Amino acid sequence: MMRKGLERALLVLGWGAVVAAVAGIVLHVADWRQKSMVLLASGAMWLMLGAVVGLVLLLAARGWRSSAAAALVLAGAAWLVVPSYIPEARAAEGPELVVMQSNILFGKADPVAVVGAVRENNVDVLTVEELTNDSITGLRGAGLEERLPYVYLEPAQSGGGGTGIYSRYPLRDTKKYDGFIMSNISATMQHPQRGPISVFAFHPIPPNLDFGAWSAEMRRVDEILAATSAPAIVGADFNATHDHSAYRALLDGAFASAADQTGDGVLLTYPADRRWGPVIGIDHILVAGGVAEQIRTLTIPGSDHRAVLATIRMDL
Repeated sequence: MMRKGLERALLVLGWGAVVAAVAGIVLHVADWRQKSMVLLASGAMWLMLGAVVGLVLLLAARGWRSSAAAALVLAGAAWLVVPSYIPEARAAEGPELVVMQSNILFGKADPVAVVGAVRENNVDVLTVEELTNDSITGLRGAGLEERLPYVYLEPAQSGGGGTGIYSRYPLRDTKKYDGFIMSNISATMQHPQRGPISVFAFHPIPPNLDFGAWSAEMRRVDEILAATSAPAIVGADFNATHDHSAYRALLDGAFASAADQTGDGVLLTYPADRRWGPVIGIDHILVAGGVAEQIRTLTIPGSDHRAVLATIRMDL
């Protein structure tokens, strides 16, 4: 009797986990136009893990038909998730480029830590979001412009609207794009070996603050990237995860996720200032005309985002 009671409890819990996984799959694949569903989709990856838990519980309950159903759900989740953990098969043969992307939380991140990360990792290009006038002063004082002397900066007096590009190599054709609430910018970097490389720094408004604007801004980013020829790199806080169709749409053309190329999959970057975080990945580096060889996240004291650091080998 006790065994049967345990099996029933395991069946109930197992099916609950499987249903959660199905919800995660649906949240991932659908092109949601409702704010609540898009926000829920941010955690779809975690819900899909329910397929693993459910299968284990159902097997323990000896529910063989239920286990078969759970296995099918697990296969569906794996079909969506596993490709991001398979490294890019091809290799590039051009020059190496080290790219760092960092949201510095209203300019409050420790400038010495930012510059230290740039110095220690021999960064060539740094894209920065939530750049303020005061943070520019702090970064300059910490020696950032000695390491990366070419800059295109569109700071805000306060708040999160400022964005910047710091580069080891000369920048030209700087541009601030219309159609955005915060500063979204680009420049052409003149690399001594590869020649001109387009560099983008994007920061769409968070969907929880203005869902309509976020949706329109993600479409605007897609338009900009679709009109861009390789080689190009993007450093961005998209306020979007791999589970959002608006983010995956950016990868339909010439651009690829650096984390997907290395097989590192989802890099968790936010919130980095909580004991329980980070739990979602909204900071990304994209590349067109090159292949990322390494990627990882870095903790930047004072910021609520982890920085993303990628080593990219450009195509010749």
